[in-house]
Amino acid sequence: MNQLLSMSAFALACSITPGPVNIVALSTGVRRGAGAAMRHVTSATIGFTLLLLLVGLGLHRILARWPQLTHVIQWAGVAFLLYMAWQLARDDGTLSTDHSNDRPSLASGAVMQWLNPKAWLASMAGMGAYAANGDSLLVWRFTALYFVICYASLSCWAVAGTLLRQHLHEPSRVRLFNRSMALLLGGSAIYLLKA
Repeated sequence: MNQLLSMSAFALACSITPGPVNIVALSTGVRRGAGAAMRHVTSATIGFTLLLLLVGLGLHRILARWPQLTHVIQWAGVAFLLYMAWQLARDDGTLSTDHSNDRPSLASGAVMQWLNPKAWLASMAGMGAYAANGDSLLVWRFTALYFVICYASLSCWAVAGTLLRQHLHEPSRVRLFNRSMALLLGGSAIYLLKA
């Protein structure tokens, strides 16, 4: 039982703390509403847990063997985060009422996780701490537990964005919010370059 509590605490600390995927969930809730935000939450959670599972099943060995791949992933992640920040910064501030158009694709959240250095660090550290011996039962247990906690954590950010949406009726306020989120996203990308 202590191991499950420890795994849960690790998953919660990594999932609920601010990061690029959380910022996009919050921003999507504001800009597109609950449906679009939850679509992002679902795809990001699936993407992350797939990454976590693959790291646990041996992907970390490939990265250890070819460390230059880690740099490629880091640079691609920074480029993707800067692109997302640019998209947010140039948004016109119009809140979407049509939930079928211009919503995040199912793949976008998953791709964002695979390009997110925070997700890679959490996967490597988590699997290193809880399943370093390669025990497949532990890998699957940790992945299943992480899925639930990651989904709940990202949902909190999406719900917060949806609630905040109710207070941002004017496009000028939404533009200010979007530009603030773009700065946070760009700042996190620049921070990752220094790390």
